[in-house]
Amino acid sequence: MSSLLSSIRSIIHSRYFSVLLVSLSIPLIYSTAQFYTRSICHPANTPSTSQTASMMSDSSHLNSSSRIASTSAADDDYSGRTPVYFLSIGGPNFIEAVDHPAYAKLAAVGREITAKVKPKAVVVFSAHWQGGPNKIKINVAEQTDLIYDFYGFPPHFYEYDYPNKGSSEVAEKVIEKLTVAGIEVERVNRGLDHGVWAGFMAAFDPKKNPLNVPIVQVSLYDNEDPDQHYRIGQALESLRDEGILIIGAGMAVHNLRDFRSTLAAGETMPYAYSFDEALKEAATAVPEERQAKMSVLLRRSDARKAHPTLEHILPIHVTAGAAGTDLGEQLWTFPEKSLSWSQYRFGKVAAA
Repeated sequence: MSSLLSSIRSIIHSRYFSVLLVSLSIPLIYSTAQFYTRSICHPANTPSTSQTASMMSDSSHLNSSSRIASTSAADDDYSGRTPVYFLSIGGPNFIEAVDHPAYAKLAAVGREITAKVKPKAVVVFSAHWQGGPNKIKINVAEQTDLIYDFYGFPPHFYEYDYPNKGSSEVAEKVIEKLTVAGIEVERVNRGLDHGVWAGFMAAFDPKKNPLNVPIVQVSLYDNEDPDQHYRIGQALESLRDEGILIIGAGMAVHNLRDFRSTLAAGETMPYAYSFDEALKEAATAVPEERQAKMSVLLRRSDARKAHPTLEHILPIHVTAGAAGTDLGEQLWTFPEKSLSWSQYRFGKVAAA
């Protein structure tokens, strides 16, 4: 029966499945084309009762109101500074996967940001841009194009546009704070990679919920040191007092090596649940313990299963560092096959 249901689901979603098969046929040598969203082209498998309780705990129920936090919760301990977000963001075909649960949740987060946070600018860290082992790169361009850093998709995927603008003024603020912290920075002129714009198409739909503020992208280090990335966030924390929003764009669990086997088996990998829960424990720890727990997280036995390479989890280390004394909150989670779509916010938001 489970095999029959799986076949039916595949037929129903054949439009996305065809895109998936094309993209998965590309050799893994294209390291920049790490398209975690291939799994969104398929409906989620049905978890057990205990797994459902775990991944839909707290405020994360799939059918809850699109408001990420209630008005009363938003008012608690609101400091007047912008919160910080970590968003599990889909890849190119996520743009068209409008029925996927994560699409609706990203749209809800986007509405929260435009209606309640109302930032003056956004500084974003993507999983798809690394600087040097000890150097951060920052886009200082006022006008930024899109980077179509993916391969094997139908032609129309390379025609998508996401209206955006940069800000040299905001970029220089970032550079100043990083430099004061002893972090080496290189100015570059660069477009937005799909690790930003594909997810922002859902969160900040140009027609339904435009962001309408400058977007300045900053790279990660080209290393896997969680503490070094945490310090980036710490150096930029005070940007929040100027109405600048810091977003980390990555994936809570991201293993493409196991992707085909999860499609064949129709099951979610155990590490998608275990690492996702461990991430929640670390990210929501009291601020005094958070950095140590976030660092230990990547030494767990399931860490390299959840993230064979760490570029998709490191953005949350940056955002956790920028959180300062604010607590982290898991807004929603959804382990799926060899992925997890957790969304986090550090700090509170004001009532609309």
